[in-house]
Amino acid sequence: MTSSRLAPGAGIVTVPGGRPAVRTAEGEFLHLDTGTADLAALTRHLVGGEAAPDAEVARVAAAFEREGHAVRPGPEEGGALTGRTVLVLGDARLTGPLARYAAAEGARTRHATPEHVGRLADGEGADASTVVVWCLDEPAPPALWDAADRLPAHGTAWLRCHREGAHLWTEPLAAAPGDVTSAHVRLRRLAATSAHRQLAAYWAGHRTPDNGPHPGEAAAALVAALLTADLLAWAAPGPGSGLPARRRLRRVDLRDLTVTEHPVLPVPPVAPLPARGSGPA
Repeated sequence: MTSSRLAPGAGIVTVPGGRPAVRTAEGEFLHLDTGTADLAALTRHLVGGEAAPDAEVARVAAAFEREGHAVRPGPEEGGALTGRTVLVLGDARLTGPLARYAAAEGARTRHATPEHVGRLADGEGADASTVVVWCLDEPAPPALWDAADRLPAHGTAWLRCHREGAHLWTEPLAAAPGDVTSAHVRLRRLAATSAHRQLAAYWAGHRTPDNGPHPGEAAAALVAALLTADLLAWAAPGPGSGLPARRRLRRVDLRDLTVTEHPVLPVPPVAPLPARGSGPA
């Protein structure tokens, strides 16, 4: 019979001269009343995997499991992205560490091409266990991601990032129809600034040549970790999993590696404006 173990992040704290406590994975401290169970035996059971020596230890260990502070490891434990495929494309300085982190979590990582993404966006080979991650070390030009924005409608998840000067933006992961697309992010950002004409011209390429700064090793690792966190949220079981990650726009300052988050919502479709002179007389 498999012994229960402390859940990741949970622990037992012995307080000198006081009652023992459970530190939860969230950082809370709960008083631990073991009754007549031997604390040392309980600890050996939950930490070392020893069999419960008596019914009292088994009873307390079962209470740990009911409250989520202990688990029974399966015969084969994989990473949180086991069974998922992560297709990466774009700049290697960003996709390289991302592919490593995703693989460490159990994902199958593959390099893709814009043509491959276009086929997936048309529904060819679409798969709910697949996510496309496109990373750019430059501003994303208009229309580049238009096809990829159709991925969620066919069941393929869609995540992206790009750099604008000293800021690198990670956009929300889109996994289902109605999620935030790159087009939505553009509209929201244009609406949020008084310099919308200048920002649109910047995106369209009406600017001096890019002179960086390019993400260094530390910045690339940070961005890859943030994107991996979004992938983990997407892969979490349960309805509505990863919803916060699907409504969050991040800005990473490459000069000091500070990260700011901004909530962003989809832009609802609107009816086209009537043509001038088409109204009633």
